Amino acid sequence: MKSIYLRNFTAMAVLVFFCLMLICLSFIGIGRMHLVRVLRGDMIASAREVSRIASAIEQNDTLDSWLLGMIISAIANSTENQIFVADEEGCIVRCSDSATRCGHIGLRLSENVLAQANDDAEFGLTDLGGIFQEPRYVVSRGIFSEADGSCQGYVFVISSPGKIFGDWSAFLILASGVTVAVLLVFLLVTLVYSKRMARPLDEIAAASRKFARGDFSVRVKQEYNSDDEMGALIDSFNKMADSLEAAEKRRSEFIANVSHELRTPMTTIAGFADGILDGTIPPEEEKKYLVSIRDETRRLSRLVRDMLDASSARNIASDPSRRTVFDLNELVLQTLLSFEDRATKKNLDVDPQLPEDNIMVIADKDAITRVIYNLLDNAVKFSTPGSCLTLRLYKDEEKAYVAIRDVGETIPPDDLPFIFDRFHKSDRSRSLDKEGMGLGLYLVKAIINGHDEDIAVKSEDGVTEFVFTLKLAK
Repeated sequence: MKSIYLRNFTAMAVLVFFCLMLICLSFIGIGRMHLVRVLRGDMIASAREVSRIASAIEQNDTLDSWLLGMIISAIANSTENQIFVADEEGCIVRCSDSATRCGHIGLRLSENVLAQANDDAEFGLTDLGGIFQEPRYVVSRGIFSEADGSCQGYVFVISSPGKIFGDWSAFLILASGVTVAVLLVFLLVTLVYSKRMARPLDEIAAASRKFARGDFSVRVKQEYNSDDEMGALIDSFNKMADSLEAAEKRRSEFIANVSHELRTPMTTIAGFADGILDGTIPPEEEKKYLVSIRDETRRLSRLVRDMLDASSARNIASDPSRRTVFDLNELVLQTLLSFEDRATKKNLDVDPQLPEDNIMVIADKDAITRVIYNLLDNAVKFSTPGSCLTLRLYKDEEKAYVAIRDVGETIPPDDLPFIFDRFHKSDRSRSLDKEGMGLGLYLVKAIINGHDEDIAVKSEDGVTEFVFTLKLAK
């Protein structure tokens, strides 16, 4: 069970890990693009604002005005960007850096840079022709005269990659942290859930090992809804355990009953034979005891025959080659006539309720004859003298039904589920003949089940009825 548990847990963990990694990488990529887009928008907005202000100042002053320098310094500080203002020839005249740190004023931009510095131009990563030692993000915009629209200079808004990647790194750390937290929580939940799912399997395996040692008392605790797969499995397993326990109990009873039934006649035979041989039994009594030995020997012979019949009844009944089409009406009447003398001796009122039309069925005629005979024998034997014995035959759709009812002692409800079992000891079903071992009803059920048909019994208020079905011939 541990391998199933670990495989299930590992498979779920790997699947979730890759799913979370995919989601995390997707969010990281989306976050990076979002940060770049926001930064670009801020830089373009700053370039436009400085260009507008510079155009206004240029009407009354020059681009190297200290007022313009203060304004771009304030804008640069609020956006955390760097801003240059260059004149129309590309000479940097104002910088947002403080005077003590600025080394850009007076530097001249190359012609290539000026050629690209058009309206809302975006350079991407560039060193502005050697102005910077490392490439930076640059956005530029021209400064145009409000009087004639001529280009009076250029605005450059610069941002270092470190600023972008710094924000992105913070987002990356947050996303990674959330991913790891979700993964750990999921692994914990999966661990607990997988263990809970595997526990019934462990219990079933442990119970199976006890079954192998002959202990059928153990059951698996039901902690699931019986409608789901695991609950249905546990229910089925426990029902199987109940069936095995009952079968083991019946097996023990079977061995005890067979031992008893075999021991009694064998002890009788051995005792009488020893008495004759050692002279304990007088010669004039020998014939009497030899008759007893003969009767007990015949009883043993019948016992062995019945046991062999019980073993082969189902196989014989399930052989399709033995089945023929015959009139069930006629077979029931013929079998019923063989009980006329016994019914008369018990003063039974026999009531055959048979239809006028023939009921043709397909079955093993000899086997069905034995079924009807055994059931009638059982009914006559246990009927109260002077009562009514009813034999009813009818059909419905594709089935023929035979019902045999007698009035006598009620079969105890606890015995009804086992009345067709071999050697089940009950006052009612102990044997179908007093010299047998209670195999009659077992033979009946074996034959009917061999035909893939059903037999049922009910007993209430002294009325007992056996009903079995047969397939109608087409």
